[in-house]
Amino acid sequence: MNTILPLPAVASVPRVAGQALPRLLCFLALFVLAHTAQAVPSFARQTGLACASCHSPFPQLTPLGRRFKLGGYTMANTDPLANPGADLMPLAVMLEGTPGFTHTSKAQAEGDLPARFDGNDNVAVNQASLFYAGRLLGPYAEALTNKAVGDVLDKIGVFVQATWDGIEDSWSWDNVEARAATPLTLAGHDLVVGTYVNNNPSMGDLWNTTPAWSFPFAASGLAPAPTAAPLLAGGLSQQVLGFGTYAMVDDLLYVDAGAYSTLAAGTQRAFGVDPTGEARIDGLAPYWRLALERTRGAHSVELGTYGLYASTYPQRDASRGTDHFTDIGLDAQYQFFSALHDLTLRANWLHEKQTLGASQRLGLASNRGNTLWNASFSGAYLYDKTYAANVQYFVTAGSRDPLLYATNSGAPDANGWVFELDWLPFNKAGGPSFWPMSNLKLSLQYTLYGRFDGSAHNYDGSGRNASDNDTLYLSAWLSF
Repeated sequence: MNTILPLPAVASVPRVAGQALPRLLCFLALFVLAHTAQAVPSFARQTGLACASCHSPFPQLTPLGRRFKLGGYTMANTDPLANPGADLMPLAVMLEGTPGFTHTSKAQAEGDLPARFDGNDNVAVNQASLFYAGRLLGPYAEALTNKAVGDVLDKIGVFVQATWDGIEDSWSWDNVEARAATPLTLAGHDLVVGTYVNNNPSMGDLWNTTPAWSFPFAASGLAPAPTAAPLLAGGLSQQVLGFGTYAMVDDLLYVDAGAYSTLAAGTQRAFGVDPTGEARIDGLAPYWRLALERTRGAHSVELGTYGLYASTYPQRDASRGTDHFTDIGLDAQYQFFSALHDLTLRANWLHEKQTLGASQRLGLASNRGNTLWNASFSGAYLYDKTYAANVQYFVTAGSRDPLLYATNSGAPDANGWVFELDWLPFNKAGGPSFWPMSNLKLSLQYTLYGRFDGSAHNYDGSGRNASDNDTLYLSAWLSF
């Protein structure tokens, strides 16, 4: 007999307008190397909740969306009368940049893009993904086993994404995670305690400030992008496998501790990842996260820190010892929700200390020690759950190292702005009648560079200036 599973309590979660809205797909697209989908229609079908309950706008999480993730992707409404999607398998599909149009201020040189594309004004499918996301065996755990075993399996949630890159014309695994969590009381404190296995440090985080799930949530695969970033900012994604445990104490303090190891080259190739030139972790790289969050009525504030330490073999070459990277980040987020207005402000700063003895001996770095840091400040406003405006300022800076950074100045510096307008026509009334559990986001995004790969002018010695990489990206993002 089907029952409605109670949803975990959320301290002071605001009443989001549209609780009776049809369930929609919400998910996150990747900057590859760093950003992919985080919420998918299978989550909406499992819970029976509207997109606006968990996202503002998708894929940005609300307090309830964070609680869903904290609970291991397992929150569910199993009553088919109240939730018609309750008996469906946890499968979903995403098409991002379908189509997508990319224009840069100056055409890119021959060889910068795959041969089938022109130097400018290209139309392409950016990426397509297939998801298995939700409770481990979907609604069938008890039927496939028995009630006792099914109850245990229903406490395990998964997020598995396979992605076809429309620019490189190749398949690979994308962000993948399994997690389990349980609420308990200890010494008078309310806790949610969980454990996870995933392939991208910071993938399990609850806020849209850390690298794996930060803005911009989608970007053109045909646009030039700065090359320098701290190791934790996407440099290990899909190359590693890690495990960890986390706890939320009294809906206030979040603690996460994990460790990651590089997968064997053959294993990566089997999953569609090219390991050529990557840094291989020596042993395990510890990852940690601390955050304080307070939600009061329509307001939510988070302050946190996170980091990673890794000893690595540069370009997988162990002949000259290891390099050492210490990444430490600070982040903050503020959110406000009302019937017509949603506002989110985010800030992130990530500093990296590099000790490059092995790279220097191999002729890959000029300096034995460097620093590198990046920061971003962004805001998102959603009106009537339908129209969104986003803005971000970003900056990267660090030590000059002509061998490490193949730029005209030998510096990693980059900065600029991202502006984005979104229209979500199905976000209030649901998708078309033949597939109401679908969603569409139409976006206009413009990126302006003040510096690119080290300087503002003639950044690579070819006469190309930073502003020549300014990019207009028009995209349709469909999920079902």
